[in-house]
Amino acid sequence: MESLRFEIEPFGIHTTIVEPGFFRTELLTKDSTEYADMSIDDYAERTAKTRPAWESMSGKQTNDPAKLAKALLAVVDQEQPPLRWAAGADAVEQKAKELLVQVDAYRDLSSSLAVDE
Repeated sequence: MESLRFEIEPFGIHTTIVEPGFFRTELLTKDSTEYADMSIDDYAERTAKTRPAWESMSGKQTNDPAKLAKALLAVVDQEQPPLRWAAGADAVEQKAKELLVQVDAYRDLSSSLAVDE
């Protein structure tokens, strides 16, 4: 999607990548979620921790889907909508912090790649 913008923006078409947080929908309810049967034993321990974490979030998501719908309309109505939009305070805050730590950890190596003239 990010690279698509270069092809379609000259035609007046804009793209926005929506990075959603967790919204209080029925996605995590037992009636709407079906987990695959375990087929790889190496994942058993991780799944044993992950699945209960997801199940415990059901009904406790912090974002309102009706507000998301209104916000999406506000975003697409912009003359120049953002390329990337974080939907919900929980959407990308932690991820952005992790990325900055990685950038800082490899800054010297990344900066060393310039052509020597």
